[in-house]
Amino acid sequence: MRESTGGTRERIQAVALELFTEQGYEKTSLREIAERLGVTKAALYYHFKSKDEIVNSFVEDRLRRMDELIEWAHGQPATLATRRALIASYADTMFAGELPAVMRFFEQNQTVLKSLTAGQQMRERMMRLANELCRGDDSAAAQLRAALTLFAVHSSWFAVRTPDITDDERKKIALEVADELLAKIATTD
Repeated sequence: MRESTGGTRERIQAVALELFTEQGYEKTSLREIAERLGVTKAALYYHFKSKDEIVNSFVEDRLRRMDELIEWAHGQPATLATRRALIASYADTMFAGELPAVMRFFEQNQTVLKSLTAGQQMRERMMRLANELCRGDDSAAAQLRAALTLFAVHSSWFAVRTPDITDDERKKIALEVADELLAKIATTD
């Protein structure tokens, strides 16, 4: 029975993510999610009481991965090699599994996310990751470069509009741009 429940939660998350991305978070109702799934609203409520809970559920895994990266980076020397390893690992997590769909959701629903707990948690983790990317160089330029390094990975989902580009090619381009920014942050090498 557990697998069925877990499978249902995953189906709800996938359908909600699809609808939130297609129509926008605000324009999607729980009723529409239930209808697309072919279940009653009561069945949907058994798993999630609100749209916010659904968003939080697919953000939790991403937050956990970011926390692991932050913890790892904090224990490493503030070198260019550490920064490159951190952004490469971050890119790997952003391009894995369902996360590209989550990235598209974030990109298309930025205004709403500012008010959701999940959006506030994501912003806080992004700032912590950026701090690790420029640790050892507290200049304003380093802080901006660190943030832009993360945005190079994120914006590759909507800024690179080349037809038929693969996820691997997209990630490679994002990491090349990120590396150019990281190379200008002072290190303790």
